[in-house]
Amino acid sequence: MIFRVFGKEWLPRFFEILSASARVEGPVLLEEGSKGPIFGFRDIEDFGDLRLDHTITRYSAKSYFLPHSEELASFSIEGGDWEKERSLDVTSPLILMGVHPCDINALNKLDKVLLKSDYPLPHYAARRQNTFIVGHDCMPEPGCFCRSMSTDTVQHGFDMFLTDLGDRYFVEIMTNTAYNLIEEMDSREPGEEDQHLFRERAEKRRRAFGPGVDTTDLNKILDMEFQSDVWEHWGSRCFSCGACASVCPTCYCFGVKESVSLDMKTATKTRELHSCNLVDFATVAGGHNFRPEPSVRLKYRYYHKHRGFVEAYEEPLCVGCGRCGDSCLGGITVPEVISSVRTEEFHA
Repeated sequence: MIFRVFGKEWLPRFFEILSASARVEGPVLLEEGSKGPIFGFRDIEDFGDLRLDHTITRYSAKSYFLPHSEELASFSIEGGDWEKERSLDVTSPLILMGVHPCDINALNKLDKVLLKSDYPLPHYAARRQNTFIVGHDCMPEPGCFCRSMSTDTVQHGFDMFLTDLGDRYFVEIMTNTAYNLIEEMDSREPGEEDQHLFRERAEKRRRAFGPGVDTTDLNKILDMEFQSDVWEHWGSRCFSCGACASVCPTCYCFGVKESVSLDMKTATKTRELHSCNLVDFATVAGGHNFRPEPSVRLKYRYYHKHRGFVEAYEEPLCVGCGRCGDSCLGGITVPEVISSVRTEEFHA
């Protein structure tokens, strides 16, 4: 890894260099909500719209690589012959700016399933390989518990990463492309003062985190508490709406829908993201539902995030961004659920 420092006055020039080579997407202010400003990733044409001081975005960067719905293939039938056309519309390169550590870590976790498995998703792989990621550090929000999930910092999965030192940026460079870009700017190697400010920033960020979540031996505790009444309590508050999955940066369950035209001449195959909290998630042919109760569906969601994925990949799937708790109509949050499972206590 190579380190550089450049002054913030060079940031417009940096954006100009990036936007000359590809479409740039980054955080912008969407609206002023009741709890504060709401940010989201959008196409950046004017540097003035870019908000690198943003808090957590409404949706994560996952939506650029694993959209809610996408056509996989189309079919045309004429006479006795049929022809398949594979859909893979990921030709244009993309630059993502201002991606926080938890969201980069989320993509790294998705890579293990969707990119590095025995059956990688070609659409996901093509987008990942065609995207340049500029990470940016952040200060934790009240609902953040990423430090508890060891995702408050990131070691890979980006091209370059910016740490705010006040009047300058401390830059971590991971790829040749990033190095060539930074060479076009007035950057320098970090000195002792820069390194001191970097450590100060890291310590300030560490102190800003709340109590977090105790994940010690959590996978074992989940095994022991599989039949706990805790799940009935939280299940009674779950609306089975799937909002948690829609904003989660690591949920990747999907279904495939095939549609055939009435004249039997064309057909499409579409992948759509699904949620294990939705009532029909475990419904099979014949109409039998293996998980009809909200409490069971909610429980298996937690077991996948904090038990099954740990067994398969030796790390939890959750990154502690807190989006699911913010979006939950029933007020269900990961820290509260895990705490109640550990103590077998919960508040009505």
